[in-house]
Amino acid sequence: MLCIMRTTISLDEYLERQVRRRAAAEGLSVSAFISKVLNDALKRRAPPEQTPFRLVTVRNARLLPGVDLDSPRSLDVEDDRAQFGR
Repeated sequence: MLCIMRTTISLDEYLERQVRRRAAAEGLSVSAFISKVLNDALKRRAPPEQTPFRLVTVRNARLLPGVDLDSPRSLDVEDDRAQFGR
């Protein structure tokens, strides 16, 4: 058996206009449109909580002189120097 609950919601003027426009565009009553939107939103699952990123480093490793980790291009330059001697 289908049970329908009546409730009152308050919307600001801008949101109310948007809801009415979208409901009309979809050929639905405002009530049916709001029910559809809420139903769709409640069906969506929240993304799983991601595990925190953990940076794995090598102990006692030091940066080469002149390498700036804030500038990834500098790593390419150092690689080129090591490989081509320039």
